[in-house]
Order: sequence, then C-alpha cells, then structure tokens
Amino acid sequence: MTQQSGEEQDDTRTYIMDHLGIPVGAGLIGSGTYLNDLPFSPDMILEEGDMLYVIAIKSRVTFDVISRLNLFRELWQREKGNGKQVALVVAAKYIPKMEEELMEKLGISTIKLPRSFISESREQYTSAGHRITSEKSWKVVSRLLKEKKTSIRQLSLMENVSYGWAHKTVRALMQQNIISQDNGHVSISDVNKLLNGIAWERPFSNLMIDKIRVCFKESTTAAKEITSAFENQKDIPFGFTSYTAASLYTGYGVRHDAVYLYIKEEHLGYFRELFASDSDKGVLAYIYRIDRDVFRDARGKEGIRIVSPSQTLLDLAGMGYSAMDMTKQLVSVYATI
Repeated sequence: MTQQSGEEQDDTRTYIMDHLGIPVGAGLIGSGTYLNDLPFSPDMILEEGDMLYVIAIKSRVTFDVISRLNLFRELWQREKGNGKQVALVVAAKYIPKMEEELMEKLGISTIKLPRSFISESREQYTSAGHRITSEKSWKVVSRLLKEKKTSIRQLSLMENVSYGWAHKTVRALMQQNIISQDNGHVSISDVNKLLNGIAWERPFSNLMIDKIRVCFKESTTAAKEITSAFENQKDIPFGFTSYTAASLYTGYGVRHDAVYLYIKEEHLGYFRELFASDSDKGVLAYIYRIDRDVFRDARGKEGIRIVSPSQTLLDLAGMGYSAMDMTKQLVSVYATI
C-alpha cells in the first residue's frame, strides 16, 4: 500500500470530517488511549463532546474490516463505558453490496472516497505482542477448546509446550476477556471474540499461492481423485482444509464449487499437469502455502486426506466473516472429533 504524505492524509481526514459534519478542531486521538492491549487499531479516531468516531479508511471494504470495527466498539463499551457514544465509520473507494448491507444492519456509517484519494497505509493487520495463532500458542488454545475447562498445567502437558508459554498464551487472552478463570481452571468465555482475533492475526487469504480450475464438476469428487493420485507419493505432502475438511468433520453443508488444500509451491506444476482444466466451469482448487506443520495429525475421511480438526479450525476462522457459520458449527462439535 502506498504510504501517504502528510498533506494527502490531511486531505482525506478533512474530507471525512466535512462529510460527518465535524469541525476541524475536533480531537484526533490514537486508539491506545482507549484500548492499549489490542493488537490492531482503527485508522482514525475523532473525539467531539460525547461522541467517539472510530473510522477505518480503506480502498475496498471487506468483512474483516467490518468485524474489526465492530469488535473495537464491543470491547470499548465493555472496558470503558464512560458515557461516550461510539459511532463506527468506514470510508472507502469501493463498497461491495453485501458488505454495505451488513454495515447497515450493524449501524456502521459509510463514506465514499474519491478515486484520487490514497488510503491509509495500515491496511494490513499486523499483530503485536503474544500471537495466539503461532504454532505453539494455537496448540494451547485449540486444546482448551477441546477440553472446555482445565488447568494451565494440563494444557502444557497435553500439548507438550512449556508451562511458561501456556501461561503467557492464556494470560494474553484473559486480558482481552476471551478466557476466564475459576478456581485454578480456565475456559474460553467468548468464542466470537476469539474467532475474530484469529481472522485478524492470521488471515487465511494471505497464504493462498494459487487458484486453479480443475477437471471435475463437483468438489467431493475432486478431493477424492486428488487424494487418490497423491496419497502414495510420499514426496508430495498435501492435505485438504477449510470448507473441504470442515464439511467432513461436521456433516454441515459443503461447497460444491471449490476445494481447499495445502501443497508445496514446487509441486504446483505437477498438480496443474494432472488436474488443470481449460474450461471456465467446474471446481476451483484454492491452494495454500505451508507456514507450519499443517500435516500434524492429518487423517483420511471418506477417501479424502484432510488436516487435523485443530488446523482446520485455524484456517476456517482465518477466513473471517464469510466462513463464520461453518466455523461456529465446527466449534460446536470440536470436543467430539
């Protein structure tokens, strides 16, 4: 994203303030004043009287942008609640219809930016502090989802991570009111907030390395045939994830138009040779970069090789709002799989 000059930032902010009817003298403040512990922040916060305007400035509105703003409002109201009213605003050059309808339901105002304006430089979320989606931290979090309620020591032992790391992970989530503690035992008290945090910290779309149309008309057939072709080739590790794996774990819905899998970039040419289609119809294979041991506890189910429930949940949650129904369904049965 192009870095804005001070003059360009002033133009954008002045335009937004004029549109909102806020005088130029209104206070421009940082999000840290309100929520220091958050690993993300809005692009601009304005304070005027009893109103707090929390603003995202983007080229294109996405569901993740909306989710971040909505969570900021919820956290602020819970932790501060000092009488100020929070007004959420998204200023963007392009606002897709579905996102526009969702923002209307959530009471988020929109401002259409002129094409000449340059968006804020902080469009890509970067985490600060302890990452809950790191490989070791996610072992702790996913184990707690499975166990429902247990001690930090047990989390450490069951997932073979140090007690210090397990404690740090739990404490980080306790500070965000995601985990609660009772008589030495901890449990996840706000699943929605946890899932939103995963989407910001590890957006699954950032790992996509290719999108290939394959020569199958239905996703289940595609997944089975790809598994059959690769399962005996030990030098080509692969595994289906996201919707493909979640539908097998939950029995809840299935996307007939797409499959999602991990495969090394060096094997993309071979994959294309075997399965690529010249047709503009059929199944799309979304292929993702391997950023950790994604094949740990992988398994076969109904003739399809899928990654573990833990990895599936991490990837699905990383798809944000668009996959939220399936993600919550997987969470609901997670302890049983």
